Amino acid sequence: MATPTPAATSPDAPAAAAAGAGDHAGHGYITAKDDYLKRLKRIEGQARGVHKMVEDEKYCIDILTQISAMTKALQAVAMGLLEDHIGHCVVDAAVAGGPEAQAKIKEATDAIARLVRS
Repeated sequence: MATPTPAATSPDAPAAAAAGAGDHAGHGYITAKDDYLKRLKRIEGQARGVHKMVEDEKYCIDILTQISAMTKALQAVAMGLLEDHIGHCVVDAAVAGGPEAQAKIKEATDAIARLVRS
């Protein structure tokens, strides 16, 4: 497994899954699914912690520090998922060739573009 790097779930993710991007049997991340879930649980806890800090009116810089850590954690997850996707789904499609290969490459480059913009 690639070490997941922090990144947020894209608002485009549900649309991509609905468009057939989620049809692939045995996604690249599946062997590290538990690791990703553990990391996401920690990030979820960080989000609750930030919420509580705002509720408790903590110092702005302390809140921003926690948000920065949470953002890095999400980016790590996103980078790991992207690496797994390229190493599994894109490579499999490239070996098969044809229009599916081009579609998977475009899908990956679009995902990279979204991550770079975020």
